Amino acid sequence: MILRRAETPAEGLPNGFKLSPKRTRVRLSTGKPPAIEVVANGKDAVASFTMIDVESKEEAIEWVKRLPARGGDGEVEIREGGCPGGVPAVSQSKSSRGSDEDATRFIVVLKADEKSEAGVVAGAPRLAAMVKHNEASVKAGVMLAGEGLQPSSRGARVKFSGGKPTVIDGPFAEAKELVAGFWLIQVKSKDEAIEWVKKYPFPFDDSEIEIRQVLDA
Repeated sequence: MILRRAETPAEGLPNGFKLSPKRTRVRLSTGKPPAIEVVANGKDAVASFTMIDVESKEEAIEWVKRLPARGGDGEVEIREGGCPGGVPAVSQSKSSRGSDEDATRFIVVLKADEKSEAGVVAGAPRLAAMVKHNEASVKAGVMLAGEGLQPSSRGARVKFSGGKPTVIDGPFAEAKELVAGFWLIQVKSKDEAIEWVKKYPFPFDDSEIEIRQVLDA
């Protein structure tokens, strides 16, 4: 997965998703109701992402280096896909909702924490619940894609200054600014997306999730 940070112009990522400038943050804590807030983008936010299929991290880095320089400066993060717990990725070109003009696509982003960065795997019952929920969401035409990400120790960042790239290998210290997984869902509204998030069996009880609307061309 190629993540472009919020301060970087989103152009130049073919077949990628541009995300809305506002994000809805949902915090799930044991024994507490979900805390929901709308916040503006900051340096920890993602502006767009693209999935690429390459043989190695080095090949992904070379792909990023060739991105058209727009604005000269920016930061792109490279993360290896694959849920550490083995939950299968979901990728489908069409949903059962088909050409539903009222449907809107949202990216649901699971923020990383110390557990995900350390490669801690959720228990088997929780992983099984995630697979079951994914399958039900696909069948309902809600879930279009989704995948967990390996810890940032297996990733890299490419920083552009004046259009010139500098490569920095992971791991990265600021766990709360990182992404542990994503889901691309198609629902009627942001409120429906929030309800989907509330019901999802995330790997751990204490989680922070961002909901971002996809900006279609």
